[in-house]
Amino acid sequence: MSSSTGTEPDETLKDPGRLCTPKAQNKLSKNLKDKDKAIPSRDTVVTLECLGFKWELHPPQLFQSETLSKLYVAALKGSSVRETEQLLPVLPSRKSRNTALVKKMAISLKINDPQVTKIGFATALKHLYLSQVDMNLEDVLGVLASAHILQFGSLFQKCVAMMVDGLSPSNITNFYLAGCKYKEEPLIAACEKWLEMNLVPQMGRQIHLRKIPKNLLQKVLMSPRLFTLSELHLLKTLLLWVYLHLNHRTRAIPEYEAMLTFFHSLSKKSCFLDQEEERSLIPLFLSLRLHGITEGKDLDMLRRINFFPELWLLQVTANHYHAVESGGDMFPAKDFDTQAVRFGLLFSQECTNYSKMIAMYGFFFEIKGIRNDATSYSFYMQRVRHTDTGFPSSACEYGLISLRAERLVKYEIRAQALVDSRWQEFSTSPIVQKFRFTGRTCKSQVLKVQTVGSPLYVSFSFTFPVSC
Repeated sequence: MSSSTGTEPDETLKDPGRLCTPKAQNKLSKNLKDKDKAIPSRDTVVTLECLGFKWELHPPQLFQSETLSKLYVAALKGSSVRETEQLLPVLPSRKSRNTALVKKMAISLKINDPQVTKIGFATALKHLYLSQVDMNLEDVLGVLASAHILQFGSLFQKCVAMMVDGLSPSNITNFYLAGCKYKEEPLIAACEKWLEMNLVPQMGRQIHLRKIPKNLLQKVLMSPRLFTLSELHLLKTLLLWVYLHLNHRTRAIPEYEAMLTFFHSLSKKSCFLDQEEERSLIPLFLSLRLHGITEGKDLDMLRRINFFPELWLLQVTANHYHAVESGGDMFPAKDFDTQAVRFGLLFSQECTNYSKMIAMYGFFFEIKGIRNDATSYSFYMQRVRHTDTGFPSSACEYGLISLRAERLVKYEIRAQALVDSRWQEFSTSPIVQKFRFTGRTCKSQVLKVQTVGSPLYVSFSFTFPVSC
């Protein structure tokens, strides 16, 4: 059609509408009538040679892919004018009415991306013809890579949406690396957010923890929105990550005591983090809030495994002694977001109420969640006496008991839930309050949440500022 109307093929592809003008149609008809015999009708089939296969495509479909359309246009430019004219869809003569011929062209595409699989590439080509194609989560990486190579934008975004909805411990690393490779910021952000919520409750019990890249782990640990059940749980998760990296053949999560024994069995000349080949891990462990680990048996564990530099442990111990001698006052927290002690509740829709008792320098608090109805929840913390009915004796069996009537606390309660691929966040914002034992003074502000998301990741962060 371009040849008959006297236009260049590449210009026509940029503006196909020019072929629909009356002037262009009249010129095309005149050129056809001038021929002594009609050109037989032919459909164009473009054979794509790729990945060791030959795929038969048609121009109207392959133009959804920028890569294939460029290859096709380049092939047209390489053809003679006569060959180009043979692409005209004109009426066949009476003798050839039932024997329409087919014009065939061949283009080739070389792919070096190892993420592109034959199944993924075939699925991507299938999307050129069908708007709805079933796609498995196991194959989506191959389809995404194929869509990137083909520059098939709508399919690429469909794959990204599917990956965001299907994040799990088994695929979080591969999906994150794919997001980085193709510079897809929404996918990267979704992976980081998912890991902030699930590093401890899910990845901390999975062998897939081994595959988490160090740079991603560092970023998640530094996030103020990181969810953890306690500072000790976060430490255990990070120790497990190191253990799995050192024991590549391990295919099962070890018992906690077995993991501690392994670290204890290493060189006694220096602690683990002081060894030359392990110093790159120091920034990861500096992200931890070891001052939030206060129980004696846990502090003894830190010393026994010979993992941390002695200076770190001395600083933690000195902070604890200072707090005890000062009636609970913690060392001055310059940044609440990075130094507050964290505790968490993972509140599922099946829960009607859930509570946990926490102890800090002789002060006892109950953190509590209540489901009011199908989509309404309330979360708060309150100070309790060690003599209250129902108080667990194990909470103060070997610990301190403070008799101070009031305790100044800076706290924040935050709840997060996933709804339709978007994270909802609810927060009290940081609040400074004096907690006593009676009336409203023993209870924090209530965080009220209205959401259909489940589960809810609820974080209680607090410090004990210096009392006036």
